Amino acid sequence: MEHFGGEAMGVDLWVAVLIVAACILLSAFFSGCETALTATSRVRMHGLEKNGDKRAALVNRLLSRRSRLIGAMLLGNTLVNIGASAFMTNVLTSVFGDAGIIYATLLMTVLLLIFSEVLPKTIGINFPDRMALIISRPAAFFVALMTPVLIAIDAVVGGFLRLMGLRAGEHTSVLTPQEELRSAVDLLHKEGSVERSHRDMFGGLLGLNDLTVEDVMVHRTRMRTINAALSPTEIVRQVLASSNTRLPLWRDQPDNIVGVLHAKDLLRALNAVHGDASKVKIEDVALSPWFVPATTTLEDQLQAFRDRKTHFALVVDEYGSVMGLVTLEDILEEIVGDIRDEHDIAVQGLRTLPDGSITVEGSVPVRDVNRAMDWSLPDAEATTIAGLVIHEAQMIPDAGQVFSFHGFRFEILRKQRNRVTALKITPVEPEEASG
Repeated sequence: MEHFGGEAMGVDLWVAVLIVAACILLSAFFSGCETALTATSRVRMHGLEKNGDKRAALVNRLLSRRSRLIGAMLLGNTLVNIGASAFMTNVLTSVFGDAGIIYATLLMTVLLLIFSEVLPKTIGINFPDRMALIISRPAAFFVALMTPVLIAIDAVVGGFLRLMGLRAGEHTSVLTPQEELRSAVDLLHKEGSVERSHRDMFGGLLGLNDLTVEDVMVHRTRMRTINAALSPTEIVRQVLASSNTRLPLWRDQPDNIVGVLHAKDLLRALNAVHGDASKVKIEDVALSPWFVPATTTLEDQLQAFRDRKTHFALVVDEYGSVMGLVTLEDILEEIVGDIRDEHDIAVQGLRTLPDGSITVEGSVPVRDVNRAMDWSLPDAEATTIAGLVIHEAQMIPDAGQVFSFHGFRFEILRKQRNRVTALKITPVEPEEASG
């Protein structure tokens, strides 16, 4: 009789151990499911679903009701963890008496931590797409099975939230969708999955609606223009000597733009008079100028260029004064980076030095410096490097003055009247900056 009782007790112990092992496996499943399904790429799953993958469609269906999915996984995890702990306590107390409670607590902590949390979640976070596809069917089955319970839990939770003056579902993201995409690409670049050039192109595309033509225009101080009062021969000579194909014409004063001369049109006219430049009628060749407000976004201006089938516009302020010019190339360069031909200089007015510093003209845009050097100088308050220094220093600096901000050292090399014309910029080590 004792033998039979001991054998029965042994069988009961083995059953309890098997139940504990099964609970740990189920706990690992629920933990891995939650991690893999929340970390998987929705873009990749969407692409797989479009290609006919039924498992990907199931994953997308689960992710469309993320709160119910997470609730089901947490519910399953809680049930099996409690069950495993209860059975393990029962097993060890039958063997060691009251001390078995302590042993069960320590043993279950180690087992659940390693096999039910760290291991499955490590697999889920490292192989989220593959694991999500594998567990999609059992996960969907369990979510469907637990749906009535989850609905009841949601009702209880919603009631408590209302008592606290809160409402479920009223979540507003701090970031806009464009900012979320930009942050995701930035993170992928830091992890090595996306090249710098691709990150810059994607960021430039997303930023077209955040920038205005004023941010990318060629400032009027750097515009190459031609006096319309000059002789046709001199105008032809200046056009042929210029690296630009479109040149504004002005009359009486430089701000009074009366036309735009296209080198190709001028050459056609020159050919029509058999090369005699004095016979070319410049006013017949010149195109009417197109003026656009400085506040026009790059997205709108790009669309306007497409609609008008032209690549050149003059930028004016609210008073109608010419501020500069913008071309289709200027906008495209915000997306793809510098577009250079045999007549272009990499970044006009910028020269790199062996020690990692640069000398730069004050009129060079901050965005051009950032792109050329892969820096992150702020360009929200100032368009040019000189404007950035003046904004930060809250004064018009003199030659020889040195300022440090944003992790860089700015030395004023030259100044003409009230304009900072040349600077030297040196990256500052964190220790040096803090010192």
